[in-house]
Amino acid sequence: MPIFSLGKMVAAVPCRFVGIGVALFVAMTTAACHKEATKKTQEPAEVGVVTIEARPLRVITDLPGRTSAFLISQVRARVDGIVLKRGFPEGSDVKAGQLLFQIDPAPYQATLAGAKAALLKAQANFESTKALAQRDKILAEGNAVSKQDYDNAVAAAAQAGADIASGQAGVQTANINLGYTKVTSPISGRIGTAQVTEGAYVQGSSATLLATVQQIDPAYVDLNQSSVAGLQLRREVASGKIKLNGPNQTKVTLFLEDGTTYPLTGRLQFTDITVDQGTGSVTVRAIFPNPGHVLLPGMFVRAQIDEGINQDGLLVPQIAVTHDQKGQPTALVVGADNKVVLKTLVTGRSEGSNWVVQSGLQVKDRVIVEGLQNVQPGQTVKPVTSTTPEGSSVSAGIVTGPAKEKSGAGGPQTAAPAQ
Repeated sequence: MPIFSLGKMVAAVPCRFVGIGVALFVAMTTAACHKEATKKTQEPAEVGVVTIEARPLRVITDLPGRTSAFLISQVRARVDGIVLKRGFPEGSDVKAGQLLFQIDPAPYQATLAGAKAALLKAQANFESTKALAQRDKILAEGNAVSKQDYDNAVAAAAQAGADIASGQAGVQTANINLGYTKVTSPISGRIGTAQVTEGAYVQGSSATLLATVQQIDPAYVDLNQSSVAGLQLRREVASGKIKLNGPNQTKVTLFLEDGTTYPLTGRLQFTDITVDQGTGSVTVRAIFPNPGHVLLPGMFVRAQIDEGINQDGLLVPQIAVTHDQKGQPTALVVGADNKVVLKTLVTGRSEGSNWVVQSGLQVKDRVIVEGLQNVQPGQTVKPVTSTTPEGSSVSAGIVTGPAKEKSGAGGPQTAAPAQ
């Protein structure tokens, strides 16, 4: 019995040592894995960056607005009467002086005839009183008539002369009123709907509206600009950077309601000095040639004012820009110590896949374009030059064409590599 027990114990010893060895191996492996994981966790996250560089860019102001007619004329009745005929097709082009409406001229022809008769009577009376005054003058010199009779004759002749002047004015007035029965277009342009028909009674005292004529070539475009931006625009006009007159007037590009570009460029005409109290904006007016009558009054359009070239323009990829809770654009920048810094930006228009930066970034700033979701402000990162098209498409030259929307092709060019 003892010998059997001793053998059993001897046989059990190696198994226990094997178990201890396995346990030690597992523990060492687990510790090594934990150490490796801790090491990887402590390593800085790798992010793709692009370096911001100054480049020549055109300074373009994008403003909304509406078109308006160059000239607007409301054709109204100036005398009372019945409309006999209309002399134009509605919606057609009319010339200045073209007959639009004919008002019954008969009463005014009669008035003119009466005025002419009154004038003839005044002229005849003048000749009679003038001859009488001349005879009384000779008789008064010989004391054949009294001085009083002579003075009365002279006064009667003068009154007859005044009656002639009054008669002439009456004839002129009658001629004017007769002319008003022919209603003509004061300007050349396109006429709208006739407000009266043949047989309608119109009144000159109430200035009955007959039709409206609008000249739309050229056409005005009234743009709305914030008062702050308007103040800057007026400063640039005063400094000569923006020209309202002369051969180098500031050019304006127009975009229609459907997003297409109007083929003809306009020029900036003036900027208003009155701020709308309701909207806080000022009106900037541009003028465009409109030979094809594409621009109709009241159309909503968008215009871009080319203000010149900024030699120190900055662009940032749109993929790098996010917005905070207030809706302000922000970007994550890698500082000199490789720590992430959140910067609030002020951006302008888009240039291809980039935003034009007005403030918030500086030259040589390293903006994160890859790995944004894995980092946060204050974290230490490992910056690597971005190789993706989105991260490297920072425009490298002057943009000569109009800026496009984000969905359009604004001519993206290659970016400077991050340093």
